[in-house]
Amino acid sequence: MNETNKPNTRVVNDEADAMRPAERLEFSAIIDRKPLKLPDGGRLIVWPVVNVEEWDISRPMPRQVSPPPGGVAPVPDIPNWTWHEYGMRVGIWRIMEVLEKYQIKPTISLNAKVCETRPRVAQAALDAGWEFMAHCYEQMPIQKIEDQRAMIRQTIDVLKKFTGRTPTGWLGPGRGQTFATLDYVSEAGFKWFGDWVLDDQPQYVATKNGPLLSIPYSVELNDISIMLTAYQESDAMIKRTRDAFDQLYKESADSVRVLAFGVHPYISGAAHRIKYFDEMLRYMKSQEGVVFWNGEQIHDWYAKQAGKP
Repeated sequence: MNETNKPNTRVVNDEADAMRPAERLEFSAIIDRKPLKLPDGGRLIVWPVVNVEEWDISRPMPRQVSPPPGGVAPVPDIPNWTWHEYGMRVGIWRIMEVLEKYQIKPTISLNAKVCETRPRVAQAALDAGWEFMAHCYEQMPIQKIEDQRAMIRQTIDVLKKFTGRTPTGWLGPGRGQTFATLDYVSEAGFKWFGDWVLDDQPQYVATKNGPLLSIPYSVELNDISIMLTAYQESDAMIKRTRDAFDQLYKESADSVRVLAFGVHPYISGAAHRIKYFDEMLRYMKSQEGVVFWNGEQIHDWYAKQAGKP
């Protein structure tokens, strides 16, 4: 058998040898930990994340607002592709305007291909000083990517060429991973990732290439789960986020907490939702001791607080 016809066993071996999530970090009850502190009397970190994605019209759409007739996902799915395109053309600019109003520089979770297909959007985020977090090359299940290493390298190369900086943080599509993904992510040089929603504080996890910091993202303070999965009213996200904020703010009197939220231009940037996004930020901005940080700021602060294992 020649080299080109040999089966690709490396990925299989990587997955078979990879640690399971519970093997990557020890169990830790938040009430048993040493208190975390912020400078200048701060107490709560808000991590705002804007997700900007590239959807390939030749595949089933990652999400649907218009259910297909008969329940079978069509290809091409024109109705749902154009819904997503609204976010690129209209919704993102509303979100940017509100964030600028409150002088918040969020993390943009970006499919790298957007830099090639929608450079106007990526350039506006770069000009505004947003942090670029790698979010695969394009939006698709990571379990269907045959060579994750190659995809991660491609993602880094495109983002570095566009921004002039190597991204330090990673978020998988839909927060998805295989068992070996974190080993590939750390191997590529990333310092932190946002896929795990298992805590209110950062935690180091083990990889084959050394520790990697898990920064707590959110699955429920996310306009996907609120507006699409549950089909809630337009103001549902501000109500839920405010309730979560109040509880974490109270708890952070003893030890710092992280509140993350995720929005998408085609959802929170819609005309009937944008005013509630504005109100949500205004509420959090009005509280004492709250800082709006990006992922790298959270990583650097925690590394000094806890020390890298």
